[in-house]
Amino acid sequence: MKYAPIILLLFIISSCQSQKENKKQVKQKPNILFIAIDDLRPELGTYGSKIAQSPNIDALANTGLQFNNAYCQEAICSPSRASLMTGARPESINVIENFTYFRDANPDIVTLPQQLWANGYETVHTGKIFHGKYNDPKLSWSRKPVPHSVLSGEKKPKFGFKLPENIKMQKENSAAMIAKYGKNALRNGLGKGPAYEFADYPDNTYEDGYNTDLAIATLKDMLRKNPDKPFFLGLGMKKPHLDWQAPKKYWDLYNEEDIKLAAQKNAPKDGATMGLHASFELRARADIPKKGGISDEQAIKLKHAYLACVSYIDAQIGRMLKALDESGQRDNTIIILWSDHGWHLGDMGIWGKATNYEIATRVPLIISAPSMSKNIRGTKTDALVELVDMYPTLCDLVDVAVPNTVEGQSFKPLLTNPKQDWKTAVFSQFPTPALREWAANPLSKGMKETSFGPLIEEVEAKIKKQQGDKWNRDLFENKLMGYSMRTKNYRFIVWKDYTNKNAEPIFIELYDHIKDPTETINIAKENPELVTKLLAQFNKGWKGNLAQLN
Repeated sequence: MKYAPIILLLFIISSCQSQKENKKQVKQKPNILFIAIDDLRPELGTYGSKIAQSPNIDALANTGLQFNNAYCQEAICSPSRASLMTGARPESINVIENFTYFRDANPDIVTLPQQLWANGYETVHTGKIFHGKYNDPKLSWSRKPVPHSVLSGEKKPKFGFKLPENIKMQKENSAAMIAKYGKNALRNGLGKGPAYEFADYPDNTYEDGYNTDLAIATLKDMLRKNPDKPFFLGLGMKKPHLDWQAPKKYWDLYNEEDIKLAAQKNAPKDGATMGLHASFELRARADIPKKGGISDEQAIKLKHAYLACVSYIDAQIGRMLKALDESGQRDNTIIILWSDHGWHLGDMGIWGKATNYEIATRVPLIISAPSMSKNIRGTKTDALVELVDMYPTLCDLVDVAVPNTVEGQSFKPLLTNPKQDWKTAVFSQFPTPALREWAANPLSKGMKETSFGPLIEEVEAKIKKQQGDKWNRDLFENKLMGYSMRTKNYRFIVWKDYTNKNAEPIFIELYDHIKDPTETINIAKENPELVTKLLAQFNKGWKGNLAQLN
């Protein structure tokens, strides 16, 4: 009996140690840092850009796995983001333009952060993860970021233009368009200021810098309040989306003598006349010509502005990664960086996203995970993957079940063997770029009546000439969809009525990426047997082109 107190004490010590071990195991559940970038094509040093200064993203690639052939599901903000965040494709969730809220169309669908929240994660974001106001605040996010007062006792900065003349220009232009076309004029892209501005202001007086400060403070707050709870932290960069605004020091990083114009300035030979728009998004800016081409001199400055914004967001991502390092959580955090779509910088003679071609659909995608072996880190894979694959991959990596509504495929196996055979094709889509606004919605009255009217008439005439008897206004403006399939060697685009599943294609495009990587010549007409073969593959859909796992 005299040993009973000692035995009891040993039992208590053993129980405490066991509880500590259990807590330690819970804490080892990986965190996720989810870095989203708007309108960024793979114009980065790690992707081979000879001019882009992106040291922080390049460094991330050196510690992770870089995907050289990652593709969005639609080259416009809301459909792309709604698709990847729900894991379902644009038509499956009925979101093919920027003004349909995925939650209204799919009340019961489970988003990625919603699924993680249900499985023990703290989920929070700063900046742009979903599109605009469609950010699912009640169902996807377990908490809000820290309030502005945590960052500063001063008033929250106003984002956008800094120079008085540009603020005045945008205000006056906006007022004029609202007076003429109503409150939706601004939503439809009218009433803009200049395309770019670079003023001598601190990083955090612009939106992406501010949101990075907010994300860092929120990270610290989560770790202080509940250090054992895994987190999903979304950090969304709005640049390099127009308008191109950033501190002047990033503009000063570049010498315009080193900036090269797009190598391919013309539309694809024999390509679909409805496949390219008239650069509506850029031409909406006050300092851009409303007709005709963009001069070489102005094109250089526009590309300069885009590159400066790339360097600006790269610096913010660097600050976020440094904060993660300093928190002690880097070794227990999955980091995934992606862009919602690419962007034409004069390529094919146009400016903007919103096409079915390589330059608009191919995106940067980089992942670094604690489970990755040292020999995989810093490598690159040519496997075909899609943004819709991120949802199941992240769930797979943290051992969370994947909802049956998800239409992507986990690429976790590529993190151990990046060279293995993978998908035989990936898919994107976009409805009639030439006769829709860049948000993929039907043309508004304001678009038709302003300076865009003659541009629309010009491209419509080209479509009528090419399509002949197939021309039908209702079909081409409201029902025609371009479906793009990318295989290892080809891009194959099928134009058909998306409201009729049995509709025959009205036009087909075929580009040989071995001989013609910038898609300059549509070779469909000269290769009927190849078209038949690829059409059969296309008709198998995404399910018929998944990676075959042993």
